Amino acid sequence: MNQASSPIDYLPIVLMFLVAIGFVVTAMVASHLLGPKRNTKIKLESFECGIETHGNARLPFSIKYFLVAILFVLFDIEVIFMYPWAVNFKELGMLGVVEVFSFIALLLVGFYYMISKNALKWEE
Repeated sequence: MNQASSPIDYLPIVLMFLVAIGFVVTAMVASHLLGPKRNTKIKLESFECGIETHGNARLPFSIKYFLVAILFVLFDIEVIFMYPWAVNFKELGMLGVVEVFSFIALLLVGFYYMISKNALKWEE
């Protein structure tokens, strides 16, 4: 039996979202209104692992840190894309093998380009 769904069928989902949003808003407003407000000098200082702060925390630092982080995420996500291929290896056949090797080749080209541009060298 193929039954057409009506808007009333989605009412429990809408109610669940409304209750969830209402709970979040209520909890945030209540904690803001009822919570203690004791702003002392020590409480307003920046906290970094318990180490005393010296100078400005907004000093610029090398872009290499961000570059390495982005490259790690990029190659980490690419490896995740290979998992479904490994699970369905037998069903994909020779076409799947060709596709995954072209995918790996493209990754290696990107990795070679990254190495040729010295993206992972910390010293300049």
